[in-house]
Amino acid sequence: MTATSAHETSTLKSWFIISLLVLLVLFKGVLAFTVIGDLGQPDWDYRPVKDIPAESPYAVYDLLPYQQHVRGDKGE
Repeated sequence: MTATSAHETSTLKSWFIISLLVLLVLFKGVLAFTVIGDLGQPDWDYRPVKDIPAESPYAVYDLLPYQQHVRGDKGE
């Protein structure tokens, strides 16, 4: 009889630990959802960055005197 009651106690402890771990995972999920959840549209607006040379002053470069991609003496 003692072996059976020890086995039942072990089963109850195992289910208690499993249930506790499941509750811990659920609690962390709910906490993450409420704390980190989607807060909606941000209040800042960066606007699209214009990257077409005809639209952006930062994309217009001085023409080089020679057909090379580096500056230097005759494009070297």
